[in-house]
Amino acid sequence: MIILLYLIKEKNIYLFSIMKSLANFILIILLSFSSIAQQDFDSLWGVWNDESAAGKERIKALQYITTYGYLYSRPDSAYYFAQLMLELAQEYELEKEVTMALNIQGGSYLVRGQFEKALGYYKRSLAISEKISDKKGMSKTLNNMGVSYSNLGNYPKALDYHLRSLIIKEELNDKSGMAGSMNNIGLIYMNQGNYPRALDYFQRSLNIMEDFADKRGIAQTLNNIGLIYMRQEDYANALDCFRRSLQICEEITDQKASAGILSNIGLIYTKQEEYAKALDHYQRSLEIQEVLTDRKGIASNYNNIGEIYSIQGNLDESLQYFEKSIAIYEEISDKQGVANVSINIGSVKNGLGNYGQALQWCSRGLKLAEEINVLNEQKNACQCLYDAYKAAGDNNKALKYHERIALLNDSLQAEETAKKLQQMEFSRQMVADSLIREKEKLRVQMAHDAEVRKKSRARNIFIISAIFLFLGAIALYWRVRYIRKAKKAVEKEKDRSDNLLLNILPAEIAQELKEKGKADARKFENVSILFTDFKEFTKIAEQLSAEELVGEINSCFESFDNICKKYGIEKIKTIGDSYMAAGGLPILSEDSVKNTVLAGLEMMACMINKKQEKKAPKGTVFEMRVGIHTGDVIAGIVGVTKFQYDIWGDTVNTASRVENAGEAGKVNISQSTYKLIKNDPQFKFHYRGKISTKGKGEMEMWFVEKIS
Repeated sequence: MIILLYLIKEKNIYLFSIMKSLANFILIILLSFSSIAQQDFDSLWGVWNDESAAGKERIKALQYITTYGYLYSRPDSAYYFAQLMLELAQEYELEKEVTMALNIQGGSYLVRGQFEKALGYYKRSLAISEKISDKKGMSKTLNNMGVSYSNLGNYPKALDYHLRSLIIKEELNDKSGMAGSMNNIGLIYMNQGNYPRALDYFQRSLNIMEDFADKRGIAQTLNNIGLIYMRQEDYANALDCFRRSLQICEEITDQKASAGILSNIGLIYTKQEEYAKALDHYQRSLEIQEVLTDRKGIASNYNNIGEIYSIQGNLDESLQYFEKSIAIYEEISDKQGVANVSINIGSVKNGLGNYGQALQWCSRGLKLAEEINVLNEQKNACQCLYDAYKAAGDNNKALKYHERIALLNDSLQAEETAKKLQQMEFSRQMVADSLIREKEKLRVQMAHDAEVRKKSRARNIFIISAIFLFLGAIALYWRVRYIRKAKKAVEKEKDRSDNLLLNILPAEIAQELKEKGKADARKFENVSILFTDFKEFTKIAEQLSAEELVGEINSCFESFDNICKKYGIEKIKTIGDSYMAAGGLPILSEDSVKNTVLAGLEMMACMINKKQEKKAPKGTVFEMRVGIHTGDVIAGIVGVTKFQYDIWGDTVNTASRVENAGEAGKVNISQSTYKLIKNDPQFKFHYRGKISTKGKGEMEMWFVEKIS
């Protein structure tokens, strides 16, 4: 099951977390009941209502009905039916079925965003599973608890529960479950901003899924990688991942997942201000959710569509969608959704000049946001109230909310700082637990000393003991401080070394080098090699001082580095005045050839602009040739101390010949590169014919330009 994300707006981080983790929960439930996924609901009701049937069969039937018929659209009804399951299971003393009912009840609170209540039911379920040694049930419940803690922002605990779940799945050799847990762990690292570690878990999960040809799981992982790109604002790659994931979901007719991905794509188009495309994807998502009666998803898309109309200034149309959205959120008791849409309605009322109604709606949104302690929504509500009071001429009240916005901004900054420290939470928690234990020991000792003093009246003994206890507490305090400082220093140095390694090697190679102590050489197909070289470099260099020469080359190569980063191609090395880069490794993408050509064109444009800016006579500014060839290469690390990531093969030699055969101010490409991009409307080509090259004979080559 694809991770479903009904993201209402960029600033709504809390809802992002809720929907992401809710989707994980959906995945676990669906996997648990895949064996009966096609049963008819009417026949299942018949089984439940047949009091002569076996208790287990009746509970199993109602379990399916509750999970697929009510849990995600009417969670309060799901809780009611789960209670019927629970009572019947207790009557027949079916402890495993009791845990199933408790899990569904916990899930009904998870869907509604009431995570503390959900945890209460999960803890009861886990205790019973441990008692009866039901490892499968333990693993499932541990996973659900990890999802709940993740939504509560307690990532160390969430990670602990997911790891415990993963260990059990490994013991049971549950490959599918292992892949799911790895995805959940990857999501936690993604939320903490540790994208390399998240990608590592996603890749491990993907490897398992590919072994089993698990299309559903492959699509899920592609979606997760797309989320990382979206957080990095790399919308082109995010869209690519989402579309590939959507294609798989449509192939396997996973409508619920398709609806979620369509919403994600709509969100990206909203960020890119392509509102017609955004509306199209939201509408397609909405149509699927209406067929599935996914109430929460329907409400989310109504809100998304309302926001698009609001941005476009169509306030009356926007208001209609917001009203539909809030009606559903109220029906399913989703306070987060009600708060968000209330503020949106208030903002529309401001735009229509109905300031009194705007105040009512935004006040309602603020109250709910305060109840569930969502800072972003509180800030949005205060902004709405400020706008309404300001427009109404009540400057005193407007100032009050302006000041609250400033305080909330401070709180949000503090919250962001706290997120950055979450990776150190385990070690800090261990120290904190140690302090608690020592304090408890100290309390017991002091009580004992007091009793001794009372019985023996040995005041002197008590005083000496107290002094020693006091000194011990001080020593413990300084010891803890020392440990904290040491841990911070170690973490700082580790981050510094990691960043340095990433400046030398690609992220995937650096991770492999850290884990294995070496990185294996690999063969890559369809890699585009780019070479640049300055024309008459020696002649121009003679006219410049050493400082001027190095400064000019550094300026050019610094610009090239930024261009490589922009297009996602890997810088390999510089050789004198020559610059070498490669597109399509260590991760091949569909656009790697195109992006390499775009990078070469932008490098050439950069050099032309430099010459125009200097307005210098001919011969004192570098002119450059660019050559690109596509083929297979071998890539790996060479050296032991001053190691370097390098590539070899005939493709590299051919790319060098293509560059040598080019002309200054032109981007020259080989026939193999031309074939891969010849139908791309962004480019136009000039056929050069067959060009004689050293060691390669005659080669067909093309000059390429970008169409403005």
